[in-house]
Amino acid sequence: MKSEPDVYSYDDLVAEGEGTWDGVRNHRAANNLRAMQVGDLAFFYHSNIGLEIVGIVEISQSGLPDPTDETGRWACVKVKPVRKLKRTVSLKQIKADPALAEMELIRLSRLSVGVVLPNEWDHILALSEA
Repeated sequence: MKSEPDVYSYDDLVAEGEGTWDGVRNHRAANNLRAMQVGDLAFFYHSNIGLEIVGIVEISQSGLPDPTDETGRWACVKVKPVRKLKRTVSLKQIKADPALAEMELIRLSRLSVGVVLPNEWDHILALSEA
């Protein structure tokens, strides 16, 4: 899940305790958002500034109507912070790693909510612990 840190950062989420992930207007990203279930984990990625995965969030409420959408077509979720990564994982690092070459973060770079496969998840966690 991508957010520009000068608009809404991981630290903002921690301060808030629970945040609403809304405003997603790309159909593929919205479908990824709709597929999320309570208890699912996601990476929090700082886009534009930082370009790095900084933390993990948990979906606390799913399938909600997006309060920023007057048409009623778009959904949102609520997220809670789980933890910051011990070490952030940069986009440069991800792009340089052959094990992550097929990651949606790279292949579909404009997507604000992308799928992370289990092997990609584990690999990123290992990178953050190195």
